[in-house]
Amino acid sequence: MFYVYMLMSRKDGKQYIGYTTDLKRRFSEHNEGKNFSTKSRVPFDLLYYEAYISQADAKQREHNLKSSAGATTALKRRLPTSLRSGHFV
Repeated sequence: MFYVYMLMSRKDGKQYIGYTTDLKRRFSEHNEGKNFSTKSRVPFDLLYYEAYISQADAKQREHNLKSSAGATTALKRRLPTSLRSGHFV
């Protein structure tokens, strides 16, 4: 399985979107400061994830969420309580 996930930094309230084959391991790596791009923003909460059988589908979804305001807005509309506007970038 391939997972696309969204984290939120408790330090600055900003989100991080990524993909992995091992969500538990990757979440731990982020919170332990082992990821260069997020280590200054620990700790994180896991806000959302999706599971895919295809790596290509997961990569495409990650790309869409990172690059398309429409994709993140649609996700925000589907999950208004979990991703409320004060915490969603």
